Amino acid sequence: MRRDVFQAIADPTRREIIELISKKTMTPNTVADSFDLSRQAISKHINILLACGLLALNIQGREYYYSIKPKKLEEVYDWLDPFRKMWEDKFSKLDKVLNTLKSKKNGK
Repeated sequence: MRRDVFQAIADPTRREIIELISKKTMTPNTVADSFDLSRQAISKHINILLACGLLALNIQGREYYYSIKPKKLEEVYDWLDPFRKMWEDKFSKLDKVLNTLKSKKNGK
Protein backbone atom coordinates (compact mmCIF):
# COMPACT_ATOMS: atom_id res chain seq x y z
CA MET A 1 0.00 0.00 0.00
CA ARG A 2 1.41 3.36 -1.05
CA ARG A 3 1.39 5.83 1.79
CA ASP A 4 1.87 9.56 1.74
CA VAL A 5 3.06 12.11 4.25
CA PHE A 6 -0.49 12.99 5.30
CA GLN A 7 -1.25 9.38 6.22
CA ALA A 8 1.98 9.28 8.20
CA ILE A 9 1.25 12.37 10.27
CA ALA A 10 -2.37 11.35 10.84
CA ASP A 11 -1.27 9.10 13.69
CA PRO A 12 -0.33 10.83 16.99
CA THR A 13 2.38 8.27 17.78
CA ARG A 14 4.07 8.90 14.45
CA ARG A 15 3.89 12.65 15.03
CA GLU A 16 5.63 12.12 18.37
CA ILE A 17 8.28 9.94 16.71
CA ILE A 18 8.90 12.67 14.12
CA GLU A 19 9.22 15.23 16.90
CA LEU A 20 11.69 13.06 18.85
CA ILE A 21 13.86 12.25 15.86
CA SER A 22 13.80 15.86 14.66
CA LYS A 23 15.77 16.77 17.80
CA LYS A 24 18.50 14.18 17.28
CA THR A 25 19.34 11.02 15.37
CA MET A 26 18.05 7.98 17.23
CA THR A 27 18.18 4.20 17.21
CA PRO A 28 14.91 2.25 17.16
CA ASN A 29 15.48 1.16 20.77
CA THR A 30 15.95 4.76 21.89
CA VAL A 31 12.73 5.72 20.15
CA ALA A 32 10.86 2.76 21.67
CA ASP A 33 12.09 3.65 25.17
CA SER A 34 10.18 6.93 24.87
CA PHE A 35 6.81 5.18 24.46
CA ASP A 36 4.61 2.82 26.37
CA LEU A 37 4.25 0.61 23.31
CA SER A 38 5.93 -2.61 22.19
CA ARG A 39 9.10 -2.38 20.15
CA GLN A 40 7.21 -4.14 17.36
CA ALA A 41 4.54 -1.40 17.33
CA ILE A 42 7.21 1.32 17.24
CA SER A 43 8.97 -0.55 14.44
CA LYS A 44 5.75 -0.55 12.38
CA HIS A 45 5.36 3.19 12.90
CA ILE A 46 9.00 3.79 11.92
CA ASN A 47 8.56 1.67 8.78
CA ILE A 48 5.57 3.76 7.73
CA LEU A 49 7.60 6.95 8.27
CA LEU A 50 10.42 5.47 6.20
CA ALA A 51 8.01 4.44 3.42
CA CYS A 52 6.63 7.98 3.32
CA GLY A 53 10.09 9.47 3.06
CA LEU A 54 9.94 11.31 6.38
CA LEU A 55 12.84 9.39 7.91
CA ALA A 56 16.27 8.42 6.65
CA LEU A 57 18.09 5.28 7.76
CA ASN A 58 21.83 5.24 8.36
CA ILE A 59 23.44 1.93 9.29
CA GLN A 60 26.68 2.13 11.27
CA GLY A 61 28.03 -1.33 12.02
CA ARG A 62 25.25 -3.17 13.80
CA GLU A 63 23.30 -0.05 14.76
CA TYR A 64 20.47 1.55 12.82
CA TYR A 65 20.08 5.30 13.17
CA TYR A 66 17.06 7.26 12.05
CA SER A 67 17.07 10.93 11.18
CA ILE A 68 14.38 13.26 9.94
CA LYS A 69 14.02 14.27 6.29
CA PRO A 70 12.41 17.70 6.73
CA LYS A 71 12.12 18.35 3.00
CA LYS A 72 9.24 15.86 2.83
CA LEU A 73 7.31 17.92 5.40
CA GLU A 74 7.18 20.75 2.87
CA GLU A 75 4.14 19.00 1.37
CA VAL A 76 2.31 19.57 4.64
CA TYR A 77 3.53 23.16 4.89
CA ASP A 78 2.44 23.91 1.33
CA TRP A 79 -0.99 22.39 1.93
CA LEU A 80 -1.46 24.32 5.18
CA ASP A 81 -0.22 27.66 3.88
CA PRO A 82 -3.55 28.90 2.40
CA PHE A 83 -5.30 28.03 5.66
CA ARG A 84 -2.64 29.84 7.67
CA LYS A 85 -3.12 32.94 5.51
CA MET A 86 -6.89 32.70 5.91
CA TRP A 87 -6.61 32.56 9.73
CA GLU A 88 -4.08 35.39 9.82
CA ASP A 89 -6.54 37.49 7.82
CA LYS A 90 -9.40 36.60 10.18
CA PHE A 91 -7.32 37.43 13.25
CA SER A 92 -6.22 40.71 11.70
CA LYS A 93 -9.86 41.67 11.14
CA LEU A 94 -10.72 40.65 14.69
CA ASP A 95 -7.86 42.81 16.02
CA LYS A 96 -9.28 45.79 14.13
CA VAL A 97 -12.75 45.22 15.57
CA LEU A 98 -11.40 44.82 19.10
CA ASN A 99 -9.25 47.94 18.78
CA THR A 100 -12.27 49.90 17.52
CA LEU A 101 -14.35 48.69 20.47
CA LYS A 102 -11.53 49.50 22.89
CA SER A 103 -11.21 53.01 21.44
CA LYS A 104 -14.97 53.60 21.75
CA LYS A 105 -14.94 52.34 25.34
CA ASN A 106 -12.10 54.69 26.26
CA GLY A 107 -13.90 57.61 24.59
CA LYS A 108 -11.36 58.12 21.84
